[in-house]
Amino acid sequence: MIASPRRPRLPIAAVLLGTLVGLALFGGGLFLGWLALGTPLVTALAPATIRPSPSQMVLGGFVWGVALVAPASFTLVGAWRLSRVVRAITIKPAVRVLTQASAHLGDEYVAASDVRLPEGRLIGNLVLGPFGLAVLTELPSRRVLRRTGASWETRGPDGRWIHMENPVERASRDAERVRAWFSSADRDYVLKVFAALVTTDPTVARTPTCAVVAPEQVPGWLGSLPPSRALNGDRRAQIVEQITALL
Repeated sequence: MIASPRRPRLPIAAVLLGTLVGLALFGGGLFLGWLALGTPLVTALAPATIRPSPSQMVLGGFVWGVALVAPASFTLVGAWRLSRVVRAITIKPAVRVLTQASAHLGDEYVAASDVRLPEGRLIGNLVLGPFGLAVLTELPSRRVLRRTGASWETRGPDGRWIHMENPVERASRDAERVRAWFSSADRDYVLKVFAALVTTDPTVARTPTCAVVAPEQVPGWLGSLPPSRALNGDRRAQIVEQITALL
């Protein structure tokens, strides 16, 4: 595994802002609750006449409504914001498919995650092996992904479903981009680039340009690819250097 020096970090400004907003809302709710229940402020603002007029009834209803609803609302929203901050700090990232497969692969395999090609395309998983190069595309969780016929949709940050590129076709295009990147340099040999979509969904069909495998099938699929005669030790080391430069 080639580790990327650009590891994702939680933005400190967002954490501080979320904490301050959550504490302000939570503390404001407690303060409003104390004003409503621990002081005579509400009874002083609400009309206390035996036969209030319609305007006084409206004012009294508004005062008591704010006194009962505002403290609980502020406290709940503040607690929710604080819980989101705590979850963002303590949540563990999902285990990548290459991390799971690395225990079953030998030293002849070199893998890297989040490889950004010179054109800007981000390749999730790239493996260099005796066969050449392989692009592994992981399918997101079904909680944020759904398929309607031939259309794929993913859940956006606002909770809405938005159209997304067919993951099988995306994996094939990623392999073509890796092939184009590798061929852009002046080399005297050609290296094959394979593509696979990693998913547990049995309804996703493979295509002539992209295989579909389960996470536990990744080592077996990599081992089944035909070896490349053009790949020797020196060329392998050169490719590793080039992949490392893209991280």
